[in-house]
Formats: sequence, structure tokens, C-alpha cells
Amino acid sequence: MIPKGYLSLVLHAHLPYVRHPEYDNFLEERWLYEAITETYIPLLQILERLEQDQVPYPFTLSLSPTLISMLTDSLLQERYLRYISQLIELSEKEIERTKYEPQFYELAWMYNRHFNEVRYLFAEKYQRNLVQAFADFQERGQLEVITCCATHGFLPLLNINPEAVKVQIALGVETYKRHFHKQPLGIWLPECAYYPGVDNFLAHYGIKYFFTETHGVLYASPRPKYGVYAPILCNSGVAAFGRDVESSKQVWSSQEGYPGDFDYREYYRDIGHDLDFSYVQPYIHDSWLRINTGIKYYRITGSSNHKDPYVPHWAREKAALHAGNFIFNREKQVEHLSQLMDRPPIIVCPYDAELFGHWWYEGPQWLEFLLRKLHFDQNIIKPITPGKYLDEYPYNQVSNPTGSSWGYKGYYEVWLNGSNDWIYPHLHKAAERMVLLANRYPDAQGILREALNQAARELLLAQSSDWAFIMKTGTMVEYAQKRTKDHIGKFNKLYEDILNQQIDPQWLNIAQERDNLFPFIDYSLYSSAL
Repeated sequence: MIPKGYLSLVLHAHLPYVRHPEYDNFLEERWLYEAITETYIPLLQILERLEQDQVPYPFTLSLSPTLISMLTDSLLQERYLRYISQLIELSEKEIERTKYEPQFYELAWMYNRHFNEVRYLFAEKYQRNLVQAFADFQERGQLEVITCCATHGFLPLLNINPEAVKVQIALGVETYKRHFHKQPLGIWLPECAYYPGVDNFLAHYGIKYFFTETHGVLYASPRPKYGVYAPILCNSGVAAFGRDVESSKQVWSSQEGYPGDFDYREYYRDIGHDLDFSYVQPYIHDSWLRINTGIKYYRITGSSNHKDPYVPHWAREKAALHAGNFIFNREKQVEHLSQLMDRPPIIVCPYDAELFGHWWYEGPQWLEFLLRKLHFDQNIIKPITPGKYLDEYPYNQVSNPTGSSWGYKGYYEVWLNGSNDWIYPHLHKAAERMVLLANRYPDAQGILREALNQAARELLLAQSSDWAFIMKTGTMVEYAQKRTKDHIGKFNKLYEDILNQQIDPQWLNIAQERDNLFPFIDYSLYSSAL
């Protein structure tokens, strides 16, 4: 039976490359550890349960190359085990501390069970390799894993050097192939940012589809007949899917959407801030900063500072209710749209993966309820991946999207403003120099080749959109600035050393150890002759 419409869930999993072997315990590495504990393993648990119950779970997951590099790095894997073991120890202390506080005692046990299960799954079942776990689910035919650009570079602002854009895409595709042993069907453009013509690079590297913000499709030329409810084909032949506005805000907005419900867990009340510092300090960080531990005992309650204890079964009931409400709203959308179209509409719902579990604790529960309810409770909407939709409906309107992103106001100003505009002259000059090096030394060997490859790595890491984003949002600004300056500084040293034939093997070895992603990188990709 053909449904009246389709729902395409897309989760974008990405973190900037943070790996500091020179420190024993580096604060920003916790971004990865928290995401593993609260998002990535819970997602895998959902897939396991749905598969066991024979519930279809077609959705799309993008894994950025930087995230893949960190998830498969043996140093970070070992450090994660230390991190989760410390959380288990802390949760055991919390069980003892709260034994006379019943509203918190059960929550302490809840966290203890979760941390122990996560450690078992990571270390034993998945053998520390979550990327392979997701690859296994893809091989079973329902999960569609797609790629992203090498270091999440903001392509519209790198486009002054076309080679810089080309290499971001080329390495994204190559990283995917090496871990998933197949060509990626789709790509998540970093920050959902599109500029006219970037699809020509996508077509060259075999990409079949990408996503844009809503107005990227709505303002396409010529105007799409079906808006964002059917893909459009660029002149290059690559399909563009537009984000649906109605479904997006319900899920990601903490003010207007589900995550702000008063029964859900309060993200900002954590024992790392609430309890005596001497008690929590061994489990947070050596810097003597108060930071989150992940153990939180309160629900949102309301907008005031007063917070009531978290009640898990209330939150779970709300997650089920909200999943049902989401489907009801999509059904009304589809029933209306299906009368206006010559094919079933597709409602594309892209979100940051880390929203589910990390920021919105009940997000994974909501997602599982959603997929179960789609299967058991209705027959109007069917979940589908973009690749499968294109297989079903390969003939679509030819129209070229307009420039856009999913940042504030929908264009590029989040990544180009007074807080971060200083970085771009350095990025553009470094990209220009990288092209010069690739053209001058087309067949380098030995230490020269190693230096050229490392120069390419440093440039790519400096180009990460995350640094500009952090500078704009005002969180961890000093770290973002330092990372940008450090990578540009290393690149410039390598550039000068290469041209002067004075490469320092010891210095180069240290740089390779610290910034070791993309071991297969080939600097000659930057050649303007390619």
C-alpha cells in the first residue's frame, strides 16, 4: 500500500576534532565522551530494540569525518573508558549519599545502571568501535549513513579558493569509503550551508543528494512547484531536499518545542555545580572548574529558579505523548499536501544528533516512540530515507537552490561577523599557499611528502566551522581562537620550512602525533591541475 506521504528523519552527528595527547586530561575532549554516553550509544540501543521487535527504522545519520576520526582513535577510546569508569564510581557514591532521599536515590540508581550498560556496550559488544556498529546497521538495509565535509568547513566562505572546497568534499567522501566500504549516497553540507555551484563538486565525487535550509529550496530558480515537499534536481543532477519548517521547531526549540516541557529533565542543574566542590572535583577536571558530570536530579519545572525533582516515568509518558502529537501534525500536513501533488510528499526533518540525549535527555525515547507509532498506530505516513525516496521517484523538477544556511537569519552571518571575521584572511591565504605547494611539488616523496600532507591537515583543521561558531556564541572562545591560531601557525611554519628546504623532522613528528587525522591524506588534491 502506497502511503499518502513520507517522513524523512535526518540526524547530523558531528563534533570538532579535539584530541590532545600532550595532556593527560583535556577539558574539551569531554564533548566527545558526553556525546558517546548520552547520544551515540543510546541511538544504537534504539536500533537494537527496534530490530529485535521487527519495527522498521528507516532514518538517515550523517557522521562527520572528524567525529569518525575521533571515534576510531585508540587514545580517545582508552580515555573514554577512563571517563565512563569514573562516572560509574561517582554514581555509586551518589547511591550511598542519597539513600535517605528517596526522590534522588532512585535517580542515582538510574544513572548507575545506564553508565554500566554504556560501558559494557562500548567495551564489549561494540569493541570500542561505534562507527562499525553504525556500519553494521546500515548493511542490514534500513539505516542510511551519509557523509559530511572533511573538517566541517563552512563552504560558502571558503569558496574564494575552489580547491579548498574541493578537498573538504573529496576527503569527506574518501573517509566514508574507508569506513563503510561503499560510496556515500548523500552528504550533509556543514551548517546546512549551500552556495550556487557547490553541487558541481558533489556531482564530481558521486554524491546523489544534500540538504538545504527551507528558503534554499523555496527561493530556488525556477520556483519549485512542490516547495520543500519534493526534492529538486540541480543542473548538476544532484538532488536537494529542503527542511520542513513546521516539524523542525517542534523538536529543536526549547521555548516553543517539546524539549521545554516542564516534566523533562533540566539540563542546567547538575551535581557538578550543586554539590560540595571537594566531593565532585575528582570526577570533573584538573582545572578546578565546576562543570557538568551528567548526573542531574531535577526537571524543568518552570521558568523560575525553583526546580522540582525529576520523575522519569512522567517524562517518558510525555515523550510518548509528544511523539503521538508529532505524528498527528504530520498526518494533517500530508493529508493536505497529497491533494496538491502528483506523488506522495516527503517531509524532511533534519536535526543535530546531539540534541537527542545530550541536550534533550528524553530525545532518544521520543525518537523510539515515534518510529514505533509510525509502524503500529497509523498508515498515512511512512518513514523513508532520501536515497530510497529518490529510488521511488527519480524524476523531479530541475531547479537551482539559492544560498542559505540553517544559522541565525538563514544565511552566513553566524560564521562571518565582528567576533570571527579576522580568521578569513588567514584561511584564504593559507589555502592559496597550499595550492601553490601542491602545484610546485607534484610528486614529493619522503619527509617532503610528510610535511606537505601535514600542512594540508593543519589547513583543514583551521577551516572547521566550529571555531567561528564558538567565537560567535561566546562559549569556550579562548579555546576556539587558540585552535585557529595554532593550526594557521603550524601551517605557516610548514610552508616556510618546505620552501626553504629546512624541514625539522622532530617538530614534524610532534605535529603528526597531535593532529593525526586522515592518515591517507594526499596533499596533491590541492593541485589546481586536478
